[in-house]
Amino acid sequence: MDDELITYLPPEPIESPCINICRIDSKTRLCKGCARTIDEIARWGTMGADERRDIMAQLSKRVAVARD
Repeated sequence: MDDELITYLPPEPIESPCINICRIDSKTRLCKGCARTIDEIARWGTMGADERRDIMAQLSKRVAVARD
């Protein structure tokens, strides 16, 4: 092998709104902790950064509904 070094850069951590209160409300279908839907939670790790940002922008509006 040449004298080239292989540099490993760890992946950037994925930002998550999870606060470890994982309870889905049967009426709103939103998590009482983070206000995401089950589908959003399940797909979070495979979503693109733009989609995650769009959802994060919506969460503040959902929180009051999810935690009532």
